[in-house]
Amino acid sequence: MFSPEAYALAEGLVSKAYINQGSQATARRSKLVTSLLSERRLPKDGWDDHSIESFLSEAAMMDSNNFLDNVGVGEREARVYSPLVARRHWNLAHGIGRSGDVAAEQPKAAGSSLLNKLTNLLVADAMRIAGLEDMGPTLVLPLATGMTLTLVLLAVKSKRPKTATKVVWCRLDQKTCVKAVLSAGLELVVVSPKLVGDQLCTDLHAVRAAVEAAGPSNVCCVVTSTSCFAPRAGDACSDVAKMCAELDVGHVVNNAYGVQATALCKEVTRAWRRGRVDAVVQSTDKNFMVPVGGAVVCSGKGNAEIVDAVRKSYPGRASISPVLDVLITLLSMGSDGWQRCLEDRRDVYEYMRTKLGECVGEFGERLLDTPGNPISMGVSLETHAKLSEDGDVSFFGSMLFSRCVSGTRVVAPGKRQDVGGVVFDGFGASHDAYPVPYFTAAAALGTTREDVDRFCAQLRKCFKDFRKKAAKRGRAEDGDALDPAADRLADVNLGGS
Repeated sequence: MFSPEAYALAEGLVSKAYINQGSQATARRSKLVTSLLSERRLPKDGWDDHSIESFLSEAAMMDSNNFLDNVGVGEREARVYSPLVARRHWNLAHGIGRSGDVAAEQPKAAGSSLLNKLTNLLVADAMRIAGLEDMGPTLVLPLATGMTLTLVLLAVKSKRPKTATKVVWCRLDQKTCVKAVLSAGLELVVVSPKLVGDQLCTDLHAVRAAVEAAGPSNVCCVVTSTSCFAPRAGDACSDVAKMCAELDVGHVVNNAYGVQATALCKEVTRAWRRGRVDAVVQSTDKNFMVPVGGAVVCSGKGNAEIVDAVRKSYPGRASISPVLDVLITLLSMGSDGWQRCLEDRRDVYEYMRTKLGECVGEFGERLLDTPGNPISMGVSLETHAKLSEDGDVSFFGSMLFSRCVSGTRVVAPGKRQDVGGVVFDGFGASHDAYPVPYFTAAAALGTTREDVDRFCAQLRKCFKDFRKKAAKRGRAEDGDALDPAADRLADVNLGGS
């Protein structure tokens, strides 16, 4: 807010030398904004919080609801009753976009429009650094991954023949994908992966057979996924992309949390270089460590048709909040900080594989061999299933959760699940009959070595507790008296704590 004239006048109140020093400090922060607007990519070094706050405050003053002399008499004038809510949103209350285009400039909100456009540019730069090359424009939406997938499928559907009502989906046992397809009014054709050793891989022959059986003109698109729970590997997106180009059907890639893994980014890049990829969807919270509520849609360079269709089909204005979360985070990281996050995650993945393998080996279990999954890993529970009643180990996840371990998934064979009228056998495993029970853990962005160490410590306690309970149950079934002294001895023998 200080103009050169204001600084000159300030010298009449405070020593000129001190005013000059202060003006140089504010000019330094102003240069950050100038560089950002000029280069339109991540700053090399992350900004400090005060610089980010100052930038957002000045941008907010460009929105009409913050004009000193504004008189709003419309039905929507960014009126916010609670000062707390207003501060939470930096007084940016107009939202982004217009009814015809979610990325369009908002006449009443020049500041919000500027922040939105900058966010899309910075996200594109961050994804390029992560390994997504030859990428076209990105679109950050204030919708989580599932709803964004639905919008993308509707956009693809609008470009396909009227008869194209089927989606050939490479099975990935998460309800979100199924509901996204059904919410778009499309019919789901499930193609299960094939089991190769421990790993579940894309069955390319089955995908082709499903498309040809339906008839390519009746297929809206094939949906593949990169990031997933082990033992499923990321799909062979580049091979599917070549197939889709050959058969002339759409191809949507669910890259939910794949941005953080270089190998997955390279596979997506190969896919849109070698074949057909209409759109790629990724989550903002999983990839950029922000609250849930946003997603990014992109495609290869020179192929922005579906991204544009999504942008123009978004009904009404959109909230700027998820967009702002990403902008603040990326400015705070800078390109160097973002690269460190990616490198740290790779390091933690290798560390987790080593430590987790050692830990579970102590109890007769093993890491599943899933080289095609660079984020998630699976651990067998076969030995412990033999110790439990009816072979059920599903409660092992509850044991971990009660010890404040979150994020693990225990999958036991035989579960049948109905999702929107589609019935899956062996749900959770992405396979009708995966041969062993297991649990998963992920070395995702933000996970630390300390997290891994604490996880392994709690895991050891769970294994010991599981075995102790199994031993007690076995003695009870044999008719032995449950002598407290014997129980304490069992605890010692099992290393109980």
